[in-house]
Amino acid sequence: MRNEELILKNRLKEARVEKKLSQRELSELVGVSRNTISSIETGQFNPTAKLALVLCIALDKKFEELFYFD
Repeated sequence: MRNEELILKNRLKEARVEKKLSQRELSELVGVSRNTISSIETGQFNPTAKLALVLCIALDKKFEELFYFD
């Protein structure tokens, strides 16, 4: 599989709902806008490595539980 065929997907919404957090609450926890959370959830935006790790910590998930290649 070539790199340009790899699409980073995520289970952010599922993990957020599991924690009973709104997009706004999660955005405030990790220090980004609600729109950024929405864009990540819908696959319009890939988070930086730092933001991805902060999201993992906030949602108590391992990286590979939240992010995967499809």
